[in-house]
Amino acid sequence: MNTGLKYRRARGTKGARFTAILLIAVFAAGGAAGTPAISEQAQSEDFHNRVRASGTGYFEVGSSVVDKRIGLEYYSFIYGEGDLEMDSRSGVSTRAANLQGDLGGGPVPLNLLDDLKISYSGETPMVGTKSIHSKAFYGGIGAKVEERFEVTEMEGAQTTYFASTDPASHTKDPGQAAALRAASPAHLVGMDLSTSFTGTWESDYRWHKIFYKDMKEHHTFSGVFDVQRTLRFSESPNSDPFNGLWS
Repeated sequence: MNTGLKYRRARGTKGARFTAILLIAVFAAGGAAGTPAISEQAQSEDFHNRVRASGTGYFEVGSSVVDKRIGLEYYSFIYGEGDLEMDSRSGVSTRAANLQGDLGGGPVPLNLLDDLKISYSGETPMVGTKSIHSKAFYGGIGAKVEERFEVTEMEGAQTTYFASTDPASHTKDPGQAAALRAASPAHLVGMDLSTSFTGTWESDYRWHKIFYKDMKEHHTFSGVFDVQRTLRFSESPNSDPFNGLWS
């Protein structure tokens, strides 16, 4: 598998560790001009998965979710050969109320939540790719996040989350519907990371809306690094996507 990454050891930095703290939050007020949350189907479809692994040897871990009804495309794949400890849990639901995630301000309804804690060490690099896209053509906001890494050592935790549907789609009581919508972060695309690694890590972020919006950002870290990142694309009339992030 060719990831396009090339490991580069920084000259004169042997034994040194660099720390990068990234905070990226993009917000667009929903209002009348915003992208409305997608109406949920009557029949809920749910998927939940929990994996814990510890050992030495070759491994592959991958997942793929494409659901046009909620505007989601999500891909994740990791492989390597070495010492691995991993704790992973993930969930996808077309009914956001069925999947609650705490993003720092209490539980909120989500359509995708993927939590990963991982530790790796090996002479053979561990290689990983991840991508999440809120497809504008299917009712999403056009935000996309991609990352790639190739490392010989890594310890880290990552949370990926996505919300696009209206949790009050089938609620008849006006008061209950208002409360559900007030708690919903839709639309939201996020990928938070805290990691230490030896190797190369790259990420690209883009928010594109045909004819009037095109935002891009790129990061590459190659060497020995600590990286903390909070990334959120949000277009919601109800919630605060920053949620104290700047404090």
